[in-house]
Amino acid sequence: MKVKSLTILALFFLQSATALADDWRTADRSSVGIAPTPQEEPRAVVQIYSARTYGWKGNLAVHSWIAFKEENAKDWSVYEVIGYYANPGLPVIRKTHRQPDQKWFGNDPTLHLDVRGDAATEMIPSLVKSIESYPYPDTYRIYPGPNSNTFVSYVMRNTPGIYTDLPPHAVGKDWIGTGQPVGITESGTGVQFSIFGMLGASVGLAEGIEVNLLGMSFGIDFARPALKLPFVGRLGMSDKPVFNK
Repeated sequence: MKVKSLTILALFFLQSATALADDWRTADRSSVGIAPTPQEEPRAVVQIYSARTYGWKGNLAVHSWIAFKEENAKDWSVYEVIGYYANPGLPVIRKTHRQPDQKWFGNDPTLHLDVRGDAATEMIPSLVKSIESYPYPDTYRIYPGPNSNTFVSYVMRNTPGIYTDLPPHAVGKDWIGTGQPVGITESGTGVQFSIFGMLGASVGLAEGIEVNLLGMSFGIDFARPALKLPFVGRLGMSDKPVFNK
């Protein structure tokens, strides 16, 4: 009886894993029409997105990525950190040329930054430099970081002109670096204190006031009035850059 029960349990988990794999492979990755195609927009463009993560983790957090297109470029360059790349010892930063507004395995993306024209052309060299200087190119940890949100947050902190922030349920965004408990906020409009992404606080024009407890962010945005809550995101006005170029 015991062997039979274990066999049934093993088959259950095997079937569950197979179904999950099939769902992962067939999940919707279509564009939602936010980002222009290179043919539609010849100017340079910089965009930042996030979307609920795949599977059960989507109830708790989002995955974020950053994309740019240089003037008259034929395709986009999309950068994001992919955790399973770390398992075989590969660099975790992935570069693709997909449309940046594709669904993240069935989940609609949210646009956080959209800079175009001369401002984007001016921003892109700093953006590339920040991507190349990311201090954890071979490391990934879901919680509390460094992860995909840590990567995008780092790029935002180190690229002038990005006057916005990631949503509160972007777990990992508060990992500002080992041995670096104090830094500027993602928008560059404030300061942040954080101990390994587990405990800290930030104050900024774009961020408002945020408190981080065990990797969960709680706060109030005054510029675009809203409550900022873990797992939920924002309750109130939609977020936008505090300075528009």
